[in-house]
Amino acid sequence: MSGKKIAIIGGGNLGAAIAQGLLKSGFSKAADITITKRNIATLAGLASEGVLVETDNAKAISQADVVVVALKPYNVKEVLSGLRASFDAKKQMLISVVTGVMLDDLEKITLPGMPIFRAMPNTAIAIQESITCVCGRNVTEEQTAFVTDMFNQLGETVSIDEKLMDAATVLGACGIAYALRFIRASIQGGIEIGFDARTATRIAAQTVKGAAELLIRENRHPEEEIDKVTTPKGCTIAGLNEMEHQGFSSSLIKGITVSYNRIAKD
Repeated sequence: MSGKKIAIIGGGNLGAAIAQGLLKSGFSKAADITITKRNIATLAGLASEGVLVETDNAKAISQADVVVVALKPYNVKEVLSGLRASFDAKKQMLISVVTGVMLDDLEKITLPGMPIFRAMPNTAIAIQESITCVCGRNVTEEQTAFVTDMFNQLGETVSIDEKLMDAATVLGACGIAYALRFIRASIQGGIEIGFDARTATRIAAQTVKGAAELLIRENRHPEEEIDKVTTPKGCTIAGLNEMEHQGFSSSLIKGITVSYNRIAKD
């Protein structure tokens, strides 16, 4: 266990998922986690596990070593500006999981020299299978190691430059939706060739999970694994070629770039 007191400011879906993941992994004791929300009734499940639930953000921060900001982007400046006096740059670090709020902005809102991290997880954090991209400012190696270890309890962690954080949002966070859309299409195809919906879902989902694990565990390129199942004049290559004729890869690449351009424009 880390032993650090962690305050999660914003007990929405993401904030609650982080708290749950830290508990399930054994990284934190329930008594070391405080989570805040206006309507604490929705946090009853965490409270029943011993997590401290608060409506007072300042109180939560004053007792914390680590402050995780999981607010909506439009609330960050207003909420954190009002809590400026509660921060202690010498003993605390701040981790923002808020999309689109830069390190510059966070430092101005809080305190000069405050150790600050930005982290971009995805919704698989709820089952400890997120990919979380992290960058930091005013941070030590020890603090970086702590944050990496923390998010490794919730999946995998990758350190990136802040200039790539928008791209990480698209590839890692929006990417969950892209992968799920592929699975949904596979299910629809499975039903058309004879499976019931439940069986098609199980086969399609486990197949995608297995494909991902082959790349992660074996550190392979996708084409290496594709070559293993494409035989001359076989059904796999016939299907792959038809998908490419219909624009499968190009449409996915276009979707990723359109999503990125939307973030960059905004």
